[in-house]
Amino acid sequence: MVVVIVAVIVVVVGIPFAIFNRLVHLRNMVRESWRDIDTELQRRYDLIPNLVSTVKGYAAHERDVFESVATLRSEAMAEHGPPDAQAPREQALSHGVAQLMAVAEQYPDLKASQGFLALQHELVNTEDRIQISRRIYNANVRTYDSLVQTFPSLIVARAFHFEAQPYFEVEPSVRDAGPPTVTL
Repeated sequence: MVVVIVAVIVVVVGIPFAIFNRLVHLRNMVRESWRDIDTELQRRYDLIPNLVSTVKGYAAHERDVFESVATLRSEAMAEHGPPDAQAPREQALSHGVAQLMAVAEQYPDLKASQGFLALQHELVNTEDRIQISRRIYNANVRTYDSLVQTFPSLIVARAFHFEAQPYFEVEPSVRDAGPPTVTL
């Protein structure tokens, strides 16, 4: 009889501790994966001015595109909030960079420039790394949110104020916008 009572007490006390520790672990994984995205975004922010300068040398009359990309970069760099607050600025910046690349396509000498090609390759590599980091982040959020929102772990989550985290998503309006248009 005493063994059964001790076993019940261990289970009743142990399960909440195990759930709490799992929630803390997953929350830390979500935070770490967001920092990975932030690192890749900073890398992109650092590449963009060099890319703009290179393209500007060949297409000086495309001032609106250059100013737009510079403004979007500044706005994206200024936002260091949660993913759902930062995502729209990052999407706009991605669209602006796509417009800049479309401008570059209009200049054969620029497309042949080794400096431009290296920057273009580095930017593509960085965008790929952002996508990979975003997928990892969203997978961690999915696992964490599932634990926060399912029984019995939601009892522990609510008791200790663990809240669901936002995904870092591409907004449908950006996804469906199609390729940028460039007028010369």
